Amino acid sequence: MASLDYAEPQATIRDDAGALAVALSGSWSADRAPRIEELIGEITERLPATSGARIDLSDVTRLDTLGAYVLNSLKDRQERDGVEIELVSSRPEHSILLAEVQVHDDDPPKPHRHVGVVDILVDIGEGVVRFGRDMVGGAMFLGEVVVGSVSVVLGPRKFRGPSLINQIELIAFNGAPIIMLISFLVGCIVAQQGIFQLQQFGAAAFVVNLTGILILRELAVLLTSIMVAGRSGSAFTAEIGSMKMREEIDALRVMGLEPIEVLVVPRILALMISLPILTFISAMAGLVGAGLVAWLYGGIGPDTFLARLKSVITWQHFAVGLIKAPFMAFVIGLIASIEGLAVKGSAESLGRQVTASVVKAIFMVIVVDGLFAIFFASIEF
Repeated sequence: MASLDYAEPQATIRDDAGALAVALSGSWSADRAPRIEELIGEITERLPATSGARIDLSDVTRLDTLGAYVLNSLKDRQERDGVEIELVSSRPEHSILLAEVQVHDDDPPKPHRHVGVVDILVDIGEGVVRFGRDMVGGAMFLGEVVVGSVSVVLGPRKFRGPSLINQIELIAFNGAPIIMLISFLVGCIVAQQGIFQLQQFGAAAFVVNLTGILILRELAVLLTSIMVAGRSGSAFTAEIGSMKMREEIDALRVMGLEPIEVLVVPRILALMISLPILTFISAMAGLVGAGLVAWLYGGIGPDTFLARLKSVITWQHFAVGLIKAPFMAFVIGLIASIEGLAVKGSAESLGRQVTASVVKAIFMVIVVDGLFAIFFASIEF
């Protein structure tokens, strides 16, 4: 039986009172595509001299989407040229497949959209509405997270200690090497460019002030937050989204567990603990890179670099970066959780929400950094 199902496709063609009678047989499937193409070519050559054709598929042992699509395409092309084609079969599965392929093949193309002023205004309006809905949804989810956090504090048994430790390991310990490397390289680049520019004014020694303040106040926490948003934030969205697709979150509710307390609170808390640690590591790596370049490229020895750094840097510069870190971590965790819970039932939805999570988190991190910069400048901190 298997050999019949995969037999070579054949077409018996004969004239029937001015019309063409075609009897198909064998396997009309994707693995026989070259032979199918030859047979369709032979049928097409005979059609112009006839008034029409009747193609019988009753003896076709195997018909897949490719075979049905090729036959439907032949029928459509010839009917546009005025030649009537009739596809018949005594097997109902053939008729069903041909009808299904015909439905999808007949889907009208989307009309070309002419972009005008009105269309641009409509797009802007839709974007504003989506932004407003995201803000309202974020505020509601923030309330749920606060309620879940209070519930965990009031009921210590609900606290997921092992989950918290596992998330800290994934975020802080596994993420430290790449953050150290990137911070070291950025420190080297900032120092090199600073020395190159300041040498023109005979002020190369001030590169210590530049790199020290810039790295401790801005670059360390900003680089770390962006890396964590891209690395851990996307992982959170993918994990929660996958659980949503597999209906595991609904299963938690059926078991009497609150998903916010089980999934979201431990992750956000782990981020708020890990990000200050990674910020400090990033700052140290950046300063080491800046000191190395200042020594090798600018002729500023390690002793001189450290002495000048000690005279310039105060505890406030350290504090600024460490104060920003928990707030940025909270924003990253909140956005990652919202996007994860927004995943629908398809893999396309999961990819879309992961992308949205990373983009929104990085954007909000930069916004929060700017707000803190304005705030610290206003209080002269």
